[in-house]
Amino acid sequence: MRSGTFKPWAALVLLLRFVKAVVVSGVQTVAVILRSGLGERRPPPAAFLRVRFAPMTAQGAALLGCMVTLTPGTTTLDIDMDKRELLLHVLDASDTDALVQGIRRDFEPGLVALFGVRA
Repeated sequence: MRSGTFKPWAALVLLLRFVKAVVVSGVQTVAVILRSGLGERRPPPAAFLRVRFAPMTAQGAALLGCMVTLTPGTTTLDIDMDKRELLLHVLDASDTDALVQGIRRDFEPGLVALFGVRA
């Protein structure tokens, strides 16, 4: 594939993955809220979480932070470029490994293709 067509393709795939993540997380967040409101069970634990991210420019890291924040149930509180870490608040910390893997699988590849730098 030519490099000129790779970036638009990476941007399109990233957009589609982001939309999917927003929808899935939205449904999961509504389920957490409804279960808690109905008294069926205690709400899941919320937590602060540090997540390392792939080498990318400050613009890429800012976009990653925005994408994470726009995904229901997560909020980016800080971006540390020196450590390449996001500080997140997560509404449901019952499976943080899945959350981190989702960020790495759905967001990082496209962002690295668009904003990646050598480590």
